[in-house]
Amino acid sequence: MAHDAHDSTEKPQHAHGHGHGHSHGHRHGHDHGPVDTGDWRYAVGLSVNLLFVIIEFGAGAFAGSTALMADAGHNLSDVLGLAMAGGAAWLSRRSARGSLTYGYRKGTVLAALANALLLILACGWIGWEAVQRFVEPQPVASGIIMAVAGIGFVINLGTALLFLKDQHKDLNVRGAYLHMMADAAVSIGVVLAGGLIWMTGWSVVDPIFSLVIVAVILWSTWGLLKDSVNLALDGAPAGIVVDRVREGLLAVPGVTAVHDLHIWGMSTTDAALTAHLVHERADAAALLAEVQALARHTFNIDHVTIQLESEPLHDCPQC
Repeated sequence: MAHDAHDSTEKPQHAHGHGHGHSHGHRHGHDHGPVDTGDWRYAVGLSVNLLFVIIEFGAGAFAGSTALMADAGHNLSDVLGLAMAGGAAWLSRRSARGSLTYGYRKGTVLAALANALLLILACGWIGWEAVQRFVEPQPVASGIIMAVAGIGFVINLGTALLFLKDQHKDLNVRGAYLHMMADAAVSIGVVLAGGLIWMTGWSVVDPIFSLVIVAVILWSTWGLLKDSVNLALDGAPAGIVVDRVREGLLAVPGVTAVHDLHIWGMSTTDAALTAHLVHERADAAALLAEVQALARHTFNIDHVTIQLESEPLHDCPQC
């Protein structure tokens, strides 16, 4: 989700006296968490899709279609995924308290990861049902399949479009978007399967299309799983190359070395950076301001904490 970043009201530089004589320069760029850009999307998606899941599963059981029931099962995973994504978006705006010094922002990462895992589990279930239908083929009502799956396609595509705008800005929103687009692909596949069965009478088409759908879903889920696991392990967010950040810091006039550089995702939208900079400038406050501006405007990192060092420190092995 998009958010506004604000400068901290803290003083830009703090001097700390130590027995071996050195100073630390810190500057922090803080934001106040993501703003509400439309939690109504999750509520609308949840309500419409939950109602459709109930209707679709009943229709699939009546028509004897594993593809239709599989689509309903996948839709149910989307309902749960939307619930987690919406809940995480709400939690991410709660203020930090107690031991949760970063607040609940990480909940968006966990929701994105759970979304990816739910999709994989749904694929396992669809695949298992399809294999069972290969072993024991059953007649299916192609007309009901096409009608219900067609309605599902419209609902899923419409829900996905609600999240289209922000899906490249927020991994949590991207998870919801991919979930609904995958469901739309499933639904259109079921429509095609129903049409082919209607024309040929081959009930085996139903499980074949189910397995094709599984492959499509797994392909689209891989990127979400990889990015969410990376953020859960406090890796640098996608789009931020650590070596380029290091090179950018070293290019700041007066900076002679960079070490203890850490970049991680505080949420699916916010990144943080900490680093030790060895420098030979007298204007420490100006240096801190330059580094913060570089991080914010070049690398989209708003929360920056810098330790300035003009001489080796006894309590820092890498200094």
